[in-house]
Amino acid sequence: MKSDNNDELISLNKYISSTGFCSRREAEKLIEQARVTVNGKLMIESVKIAVTDRVEIDGERLKTKKQPLYIAFNKPKGVTSTTDPKDRTNIIYFLNHPKRIFPIGRLDKDSEGLIFLTNDGDIVNKILRASNNHEKEYVVMVDKNITPDFIKQMSNGVQILDTVTKKCKVTQESNKRFRIVLTQGLNRQIRRMCEALDYKVMMLTRTRIMNITLSNIPVGKWRHFTPAEIETLNKMVGSSSKTEEASYVETPVVSKRRKKPGTEVKKEVEQRPYDEVEEEKKKNKKRGYSEFRRKKRD
Repeated sequence: MKSDNNDELISLNKYISSTGFCSRREAEKLIEQARVTVNGKLMIESVKIAVTDRVEIDGERLKTKKQPLYIAFNKPKGVTSTTDPKDRTNIIYFLNHPKRIFPIGRLDKDSEGLIFLTNDGDIVNKILRASNNHEKEYVVMVDKNITPDFIKQMSNGVQILDTVTKKCKVTQESNKRFRIVLTQGLNRQIRRMCEALDYKVMMLTRTRIMNITLSNIPVGKWRHFTPAEIETLNKMVGSSSKTEEASYVETPVVSKRRKKPGTEVKKEVEQRPYDEVEEEKKKNKKRGYSEFRRKKRD
């Protein structure tokens, strides 16, 4: 973790992501769960390390990333966009891909359509960050006839989750079906927008992410990106920010290390998905930090 040249140092979560093991967010979780060691020392926060340091997860040393893998998958209903092994409906079990991959972003369990999977942790945040204005297109069926006022309100912004959604393109396709193009990724955004206007979503399919569409991908099937698609994608994200998705909520992070008396506790701000934060609050109320303390002692 020491280096004569500060330029050679990299944050631990970024290093894990760069190997293709998982995304930075997932790497941060692994660190918090006391599952990561650097040169045999247990880590409980994402410190700076040297690229030559020995990093292990659950006792297994990380290997350098191989050729980047990019997959376009037509997710069916009932499959969850998570890598959690406790969830038997998770997307990784469904695909059963021979290589370690993870989803870029999420698509509701009750929704279907296009989702990307990759082993390239560096590209995840570039695609997800809303401020980069990367488009995602959906076809939505609701429970009753659509009105001109509904289209207008959906287009101009709807009050949900203590904010107003960004203006977006909405076009009506039939009495109960419309198409919407978003550059945001708020938790269950389209469903919440419709509910706020007294409509219920009956069907939701994501048909496009940036330059990739569902064309010729049957439900439950996947394909590799073409070389032309990869080239275009890299150009589109070339100037994108690498920070986490803008629709994540900001939460203060306080270092778990003890501070000397009179020393100010440094607070940082991290951005986390709304539903992830709420779920963690519930879990922490039940279990506290007993499990973390036990792992730290071990």
